[in-house]
Amino acid sequence: MDDKAKVTELLQPYLANERLYIVDCQIAGRQGGRIKVTILLDSDEGITIDECAEISRKLGAQMDEMNFFGESPFVLEVSSPGVDFPLKFRRQYVRNIGRTLVVTLADGKTQKGKLISVADDHIVLAIEPEKKSKSKKKKEADLIAEVTPVGPTPISFEQIKKANVEISFK
Repeated sequence: MDDKAKVTELLQPYLANERLYIVDCQIAGRQGGRIKVTILLDSDEGITIDECAEISRKLGAQMDEMNFFGESPFVLEVSSPGVDFPLKFRRQYVRNIGRTLVVTLADGKTQKGKLISVADDHIVLAIEPEKKSKSKKKKEADLIAEVTPVGPTPISFEQIKKANVEISFK
């Protein structure tokens, strides 16, 4: 079992009966030098700074007690994923219904739209029509361009390479 799997296993008792879930766990550095452990946690209702701090204290103490990395010093960061962190789990999509997503598909194309619904195997985005300048319209009229879907469009989770919530200050 690698260090990441061991840290994930140690975290389980602190996840409040699966109310909290692990979004990401990264371990950077190497034995003998300073090691940085970064854990991103979330829940369907969000997670507070106090919850992150409490888990960090408890987990850090447990890792110290176990001498987890031997004599190597380590830094432990426990936080929530920022709004710029890609959505990874169905639970995160559900929490963002009604928000605008920018979705990069496996084929490299990008779709942007309001998240309408989330099913077990796909999401539905209300794709916004792309606003084009006159020169771009003329250029595309000369080419046989692929038509981008507009309106409610289902996208399977298998097709999604990356999905981010678009930040709006309106």
